[in-house]
Amino acid sequence: MGIGNKSEVEARASARYLKMSANKARKVINEIRGRSYEQALIILEFLPYRACYAILQLISSAAANANHNLGLSRANLFISEAKVDKSTLLKRFQPRAQGRGYPIHKPTCHITITMREKTKMET
Repeated sequence: MGIGNKSEVEARASARYLKMSANKARKVINEIRGRSYEQALIILEFLPYRACYAILQLISSAAANANHNLGLSRANLFISEAKVDKSTLLKRFQPRAQGRGYPIHKPTCHITITMREKTKMET
């Protein structure tokens, strides 16, 4: 019973209402899903996307949660689940010719990262 519970221990961090498109954030999340903590940091460091900085902060937060709250070592963590959900649209207007207003939709998204400790079977 103790072994089964230890594998289900997971640390989670989420960022809500980030001002970026969900599709652009998914492009980055798909690269790091299932990777170890160190590999994810290295990949995010060198990817040229704006979403990388927010996701890097989120992974660091999830690792800190695992270390502080659960006592897990950062070296043994991997990203077990990473998801991006669409959120509300910020609706704005751009002035156009002849007094018209052109609608602009600024997308937002929610990102959730779950980290788990590697077991000998998963390695």
